[in-house]
Amino acid sequence: MDKKLGGLSDLIDRLRGEKGCPWDKEQTTKSLKPFLIEETHEVAEAIDSGDPVLLKEELGDLLFQIVFLSRIAKERGEFTLDDVVKTITEKMVRRHPHVFGDVPAKDAADALGQWEKIKAGEKKRNSILGGIPKSLPTLIRARRLQERAARVGFDWPRTEDVWKKVDEEWGELQEARRNNDPKGVEEEMGDVMIALVNLGRFLDVDADDALRKSIDKFIYRFGEIEKEFAETGKDITHATLDEMEAIWQKAKLKEKQKAPEV
Repeated sequence: MDKKLGGLSDLIDRLRGEKGCPWDKEQTTKSLKPFLIEETHEVAEAIDSGDPVLLKEELGDLLFQIVFLSRIAKERGEFTLDDVVKTITEKMVRRHPHVFGDVPAKDAADALGQWEKIKAGEKKRNSILGGIPKSLPTLIRARRLQERAARVGFDWPRTEDVWKKVDEEWGELQEARRNNDPKGVEEEMGDVMIALVNLGRFLDVDADDALRKSIDKFIYRFGEIEKEFAETGKDITHATLDEMEAIWQKAKLKEKQKAPEV
């Protein structure tokens, strides 16, 4: 094991030891789960920030959770950190026969196909779509399902076909609304969203990232509305939509002026 990784393991052993930290000693795999999820999201945000110093720090926080969970498993006699490292190393070698074996891969798609075939044999799942966690953010889960299906040819041949599908689903949503069918509206809304996720895949746009960025824009622009009303001493709850929309458009213009030239 890497010396630094072993050093982190020793540190957690001390935190969990007889003279360790009362809080750390009380933790279980279940209690650490929210921290693991939080740290994973913070790593994702650090990647988006483009700040290598922040990414280094957040990767450390995530690694701490992994080593901590391994330590608890060791206490329960289940596995050790060495077992975790050994298992992932063996898996990577096994799933890259084009690198560590004599099975050629002509391109990335071929390599991915080999990976999925080997993985399916290992997991013995009943479906190609099996194993994608239900706890994933919904838009990410939708994309992963579409990618899995596409690997066996269940996919549109052209981007134009996906555009048509989006239009079709949008029409069905409008029809459900005209028919005053609440259940139908909900169902068709879901179909529109999954079609848009698929369109994003064809346009090389991650729907989850796109939505998150739009949410950030919404927060910023609405914040500008709140700021302007606070500065003028006006009560935002008595504002008209036209007044708020005017400030929203100013905020939108400010964003465009700040945007770097490409």
